[in-house]
Amino acid sequence: MSSAVGQSGYAERFDYRVDILRRRNRVIAMKDGVLLAESDRTLLVDEQNHGLVFYFPRTDVRLGLLEAMPGKSSYCPYKGEASYWRRAGGSDDPVAWSYDRPFAEVSQIAGYIAFYQDRVTVSIGIATALHNRG
Repeated sequence: MSSAVGQSGYAERFDYRVDILRRRNRVIAMKDGVLLAESDRTLLVDEQNHGLVFYFPRTDVRLGLLEAMPGKSSYCPYKGEASYWRRAGGSDDPVAWSYDRPFAEVSQIAGYIAFYQDRVTVSIGIATALHNRG
């Protein structure tokens, strides 16, 4: 059985896990030495059968360095329809994606952008509150 496009897969697999954790760590995304995003308000998404992915608030992404790819989208039965971005003036390969209208079960990721970790270097640092302790 597979869920239809546009329909949440949770109806068929209620036990499928997509855990979303708010992080205070400083997380950066860089491509070829250029800072694309920096935030201490990321979401760490731990999806069953997938690797860990940091999602950055759009306000912490340098959107002027990215170009939307309106003809490219994909569907995930547990998150919804994804849209994609590439580096402005770069190749046609996407470097980032987001879910503008995710399913209710993962609604927290609306307004966030994630980067391909095999195309962009994503680094995690110390949480601000921990760093300021004497």
